[in-house]
Amino acid sequence: MRVVKGGRRLRFRALIAIGNGKGKVAIGLGKAGEVAEAIRKAGNQARKALILVPLTKSGTIPHQILVKNNASKLFLLPANPGTGIIAGGIVRQILAIAGVQDVLSKTYGSLNKPNMAQATITALASLKGEYQFVAPEPVVTKREGGRVAEARSFKSKAKAEREQKTDAAVLA
Repeated sequence: MRVVKGGRRLRFRALIAIGNGKGKVAIGLGKAGEVAEAIRKAGNQARKALILVPLTKSGTIPHQILVKNNASKLFLLPANPGTGIIAGGIVRQILAIAGVQDVLSKTYGSLNKPNMAQATITALASLKGEYQFVAPEPVVTKREGGRVAEARSFKSKAKAEREQKTDAAVLA
């Protein structure tokens, strides 16, 4: 809020975290004169900033990490299966959205939400390890007589065989 000649001017700030619970997460910060506009801006910013988080098979982080963002410090430590997310505030929410199941954390310094959110994202982006997701199969295309005869991706064998039979019937 700022005071001008005509009175007070309100500004709203929205901090949004998005993720799929399987290793993708992002945050966005939007500011505007209306709440809905601030949320829209934050959502757009978050969608552009998605990162991949390397998780172990047990759902924890691969190694410990200490990150500093402005006056905030965040320490993340892998935990044994069944421990849960031992974190507070915005850190817990972002780790849950990212799909981390077991982790210990300690925060130092300033605990304001934008700084801690950015510190959490920086920590997750700085982790080194293998990503636990199935890479998509390449799309295989074969052209016969100017038509695509075969294009397969993300399909089961049975479904692929059924479609191959229908493709053969169409081409005949």
